[in-house]
Amino acid sequence: MSHSFLKESKLYIVYGGNKYRIYTTTAISFSQAFAEDSYPVKTLHDQSKMFKGTTITKANPASFSFETPLTAEKDESIVISLLTGVSTNDLVPSFDMYVQTGSSTFKIEGCVITSGNIAFNPKEQFKVAVEGQGSKLTRAGNESYTIPGSAQSESATRTPLLVYPHVVLGSLSMLSIIGVTVSIQNNIDWTPFETLQDSLAVTNSSNAMYPSAYTVTERVVSGAITQYQTDNNITQFDDFSTSSNLIIKAKLGSNNTDFWQIQLNPVMFTSRMEVAEVYIQSYDFRSLDNTALATRITTYS
Repeated sequence: MSHSFLKESKLYIVYGGNKYRIYTTTAISFSQAFAEDSYPVKTLHDQSKMFKGTTITKANPASFSFETPLTAEKDESIVISLLTGVSTNDLVPSFDMYVQTGSSTFKIEGCVITSGNIAFNPKEQFKVAVEGQGSKLTRAGNESYTIPGSAQSESATRTPLLVYPHVVLGSLSMLSIIGVTVSIQNNIDWTPFETLQDSLAVTNSSNAMYPSAYTVTERVVSGAITQYQTDNNITQFDDFSTSSNLIIKAKLGSNNTDFWQIQLNPVMFTSRMEVAEVYIQSYDFRSLDNTALATRITTYS
């Protein structure tokens, strides 16, 4: 008997006939649950049945999440592409995800990344945390299962990075930055997939009804910027705008070069002051134009 350990897990993304190995932290999870429909069984002639009956014919969308460092080699750039769209006309593409352990290979088909969070923290590795949903979770095979797709070449090394944020927000003074977060939210609705005819044929999980099609209802790009209050920016503590240009860069501390950059124009923001031992100013922002988001990331590929 062998157990499956999380630290042994290998994650693969299959998209467009290509297979990508994604190196993650230990923050990886996935699951799927079946939906229960209950109904009363107590009748006028039999009042003793105080419980409810149940039918299970369909599954809820599968869910997954993982976290991957954005390395100097950029082997994980496919994750950013699937989050933001691989082209101007491909808003939220779907893909298959495989997780291989020491004893099993699990498959989630029809995956969609619903959110991605990127934090700029000089004390931690530069990484992206994503969450998503898929149509069906199955056990594809054992640990020797051959994952389909043309394997993409991997770099010989993986170099994690420490970056610091550089921010341009309109004409404001954006020095003394403490931290920056960027969140990309893809809101989707799964197309109704339950039919009476199919539900009558369900006998077990193998022929249950699973979601298969989705529509994108909204995309939200937002985040927060935090800076120390100084004599250079003290007048910015109570401000707002609905038409500003925002540029956020991840710069390498070793040589001050740009590693990752996103430009959002226009954005709205509101600023507020936080009173603590050191006075801090926080800016909450949201993009007002999220079309062709992939083209807004102008440095990183």
